[in-house]
Amino acid sequence: MKKTLPFAMMLSTLLLMTSCSVIESIFKAGVWTGILIVVIVVALIIWLISKLFGGPRD
Repeated sequence: MKKTLPFAMMLSTLLLMTSCSVIESIFKAGVWTGILIVVIVVALIIWLISKLFGGPRD
């Protein structure tokens, strides 16, 4: 049962969605994932620069 459930879900998705809808969903997820990764990387770089060059030195 555990092996047939993902297969059945994939099969129903392929049969119910047109190819354009599938491609559109993949690209939307890719764009938002890419934007999220870029924002996280930029925030990490800003945080590292602020830790290295900012703040009082003891």
